[in-house]
Amino acid sequence: MRMPSYLTADLLGLGIISLAAFFKALKSRQYYDSGSDVNRILTVDSDDMPVS
Repeated sequence: MRMPSYLTADLLGLGIISLAAFFKALKSRQYYDSGSDVNRILTVDSDDMPVS
């Protein structure tokens, strides 16, 4: 059974955003010097996210 593509894209986008936000908060709390790496990863994730 296939889900509608727009629903899948929304769920995938929400998952990516929530995971990225969680890891960003985790890293910014522990490693202050790796903030640039987190921002680079977040930028790549938002560019790769499917547009609904």
